Amino acid sequence: MLKGPGAEIDSMFGRRSLEGRSAIVTGSTSGIGLGIAEALAKAGAAVMLNGFGDPTEIERQRAAMAEENDVDVAFDGADMSSPDAIRMMVERASARFGQIDIIVNNAGIQHVAPIAVFPAAKWDAILSINLSAAFHLVQATYAPMRARGYGRIINVASAHGLVASPYKSAYVAAKHGLVGLTKVIALEGAEFGVTANAICPGYVWTPLVEQQIDGQAKSHGIARDAVIRDVFLKDQPTKRFATVEELGALSVFLCSSSAASITGAAIPVDGGWTAH
Repeated sequence: MLKGPGAEIDSMFGRRSLEGRSAIVTGSTSGIGLGIAEALAKAGAAVMLNGFGDPTEIERQRAAMAEENDVDVAFDGADMSSPDAIRMMVERASARFGQIDIIVNNAGIQHVAPIAVFPAAKWDAILSINLSAAFHLVQATYAPMRARGYGRIINVASAHGLVASPYKSAYVAAKHGLVGLTKVIALEGAEFGVTANAICPGYVWTPLVEQQIDGQAKSHGIARDAVIRDVFLKDQPTKRFATVEELGALSVFLCSSSAASITGAAIPVDGGWTAH
C-alpha cells in the first residue's frame, strides 16, 4: 500500500476519548468508512458498521474491531437508498447501544459520463445514496441528540463538494448538496450541543483506488507511477494521497469536546487541491 508522511496517526484525541459514546458509520465495510469506524472504535466508541461485501469478511472485520478495541461493534446491512431501512437501522442501533451520539454519513456511489448522455437512473441513484440517505439518517437521530445536548454529525463529502470536474454531474451535485445540508444542520443544532461538519477529501489511498490505478495503467499502456502522478494526483499539490488514518483522526477530533466550536465547516483533506 502506498502511504506518504503522516499515514500513521498518533492523535491525542484517540486515546479512549469517546468512551461511552456510540456511532453509526455508513459505507464502512471498506475504504474511508472502515478507517473512520476503526478510529472511533479505538477512541472507545461503540460502532454500528454498515455496507455490503462478503459476509465472512465483514464478520471478521467486525469481530476484530470489537476485540482489539474492547468495544461493542455491530453490523447492519441496511439499504441506504431506502428511508425505511435507514430508520430501522437506527432503531436497531439504539436498542443495542442505548443511544446514538455520532453519525458518519459516508455511503456513496459514483458514475462518470458526459451530462448529455448521463443515465437518468444513475443520477437518481447517486442523489439517493450520496445525499438523501444522509438527510434520512440525520432526521432519524437528530431529535434525541438535541434533547441530550450532545451530537456529532460528520458528512463525508469530497473536494467535489467544493469544486467541480467534468463528467461527474450527479456526484458533484450530491456532494455540493451534502455540504449545504451540513451547514443547515449546524445552524439548527448550534445552541443544543449538536455539531455538523463535512470532511472533503481529495484522492484517498484505498483498495478501490489501487485497483483503478492498476486498471488504467493496463488499459492505457502507461506506467503505474505516471497514472498516479498525471491522473490521480494531478490536482493535489502535495502529490500524495490522503490516508484513511488521517480521515479517521480528524473524525475523532471533530467528535471531541475540543471541537465543540467547530460546526458548519467544510474541511478539505485534499493536499491543497481546492487551494487553486
